[in-house]
Amino acid sequence: STQSRSSAASDVYKRQGINAEYGGKMKQSHIFLLFFAVCLLPITFSANLNLWPLPANVGSVTGDVSLANTFIFRATNFQSGILTRAFTRYRALVFYQGPPSNDLAFPPVVTLDVAVASNDETLGENTDESYTLDIASPVSTLKSKTVYGALRGLETFSQLVVVSSTKSYDLPQVSINDAPRFPFRGTMIDTSRHFLPLDVFFPLLDAMAYDKFNVLHWHLVDDQSFPYVSTVFPELSNKGAYSPTHIYSRSDIQVVINYARDRGIRVIPEFDTPGHTLSWGLGYPELLTPCYTNGKPNGQKYAFNPINNYTYDFMTKFWAEVAQVFPDAYVHVGGDEVDFSCWQSNPEIQAFVAKNGWKSYSLLEQYYERKLLDIVAAAGKSYIIWEDVFDNGVVIQPNTVVDVWRSGWQKTLGKSTAAGYKSILSAPWYLNYIGYGEDWNFYYAIEPLSFNGTDAQNKLVVGGECTFWAEFIDATNLIPRAWPRASAVAERLWSPRYVTNIADATERIHAHRCRFLTRNIPAEPPSGPSFCEPEWKYTYSPPWVQ
Repeated sequence: STQSRSSAASDVYKRQGINAEYGGKMKQSHIFLLFFAVCLLPITFSANLNLWPLPANVGSVTGDVSLANTFIFRATNFQSGILTRAFTRYRALVFYQGPPSNDLAFPPVVTLDVAVASNDETLGENTDESYTLDIASPVSTLKSKTVYGALRGLETFSQLVVVSSTKSYDLPQVSINDAPRFPFRGTMIDTSRHFLPLDVFFPLLDAMAYDKFNVLHWHLVDDQSFPYVSTVFPELSNKGAYSPTHIYSRSDIQVVINYARDRGIRVIPEFDTPGHTLSWGLGYPELLTPCYTNGKPNGQKYAFNPINNYTYDFMTKFWAEVAQVFPDAYVHVGGDEVDFSCWQSNPEIQAFVAKNGWKSYSLLEQYYERKLLDIVAAAGKSYIIWEDVFDNGVVIQPNTVVDVWRSGWQKTLGKSTAAGYKSILSAPWYLNYIGYGEDWNFYYAIEPLSFNGTDAQNKLVVGGECTFWAEFIDATNLIPRAWPRASAVAERLWSPRYVTNIADATERIHAHRCRFLTRNIPAEPPSGPSFCEPEWKYTYSPPWVQ
């Protein structure tokens, strides 16, 4: 009946305590039974609002409605290419089992009217992603301040829909008022240690959009390879890439940027220096520092040479090019894990340090970083740095974002925010690490503001990111290793702080994983034995079959 389905639809929010009228906690025995049932019973879509990430405010469910076979998405304020393309995508996602039947279970919804207040489609750190969604018959409404808020609302709308055995696409009659907790919600990929073909970016970015991530941090190059094609310095990729096919041309990068922007995702490139730069030296060896043993060159090179003017002339031209290729206001300049031993062995650098009266080679690193950051700023970019640069006392711009990645992150967040710098957290969310058993709940339990900062400091924590360093990750395993574990991070960064109920999240993340499978995202099982209906449509074409 409508009443029973409506009651079921409010269960998640009753347990989570989102509506004041649904107070109280589940008994421990009920939580155990729920967990036991989730592990052993079929995992299917149901009417209990299996939304992920959980919205900020959800009203009471007052009934159910069905999508009419003439259902359309309709923009009511202005025409937007981003919105038009989103309508096409979400129609396919909603009606994934084919057109709806004429036999509707509930009153029909003919239209979802989407009203976007501003036609400004600028995507950046201050983009408003809030929205309100009202499900009703015959017309439902989605309102937002920006087109990117509308994208988030469309994702929630698609997750509300449940298809019945008679192909009636049903959803609860409910009102949702939602906005992200943090403005920076990122995923970092590494394309140096293992190259990722362009085609992998499409399911990656789609999965990110389904979780409402909004930043792709692209660690493009490192010691191992240099796949970025520079038109100013072509030998970087000619000599530094694994092969002529393991590269990203400017047109490839533009494809990624456009695909991401259509999903409300910023693309922030990282070019890490002065360490992690051996691949740079393959094409331009003058950039690197010659290393010495017992006062003689040993044939090895390491890190950028910080006393060579050529280094800074090169970086001025390089960052000017990067600023033209990547439109986001921010770039990531790295700055982590600089080993001073090669610098210390080099007689010219020894003399330079002595001439300046420096007692520590960390001051030489500061010298490099200050000149680099001035170059990046002159190219018109703000920057994100790994925490090492901040820890070493480098003078940085007021709008610098500190990326906190080391253990003891609570202490570092306390220091960086006390100094007045915006900060993002990645330290506890290195999802490239794996082990046997359930681990998404560990990532889910991380609270970014657990460092006991003041209100002013808390406001400077602008979000976080999950990272996928690619020593053992390539196109074959990136997506299943990432999802649904990344979903745990996504909810922590989007949903209100009080959304911490593991029992509820266990139920929802299973349903969300099954949703990924219907969308051709091969997300792995999050928690032990289970199954989805339908299951993953695995395809295999042996080489001998034409």
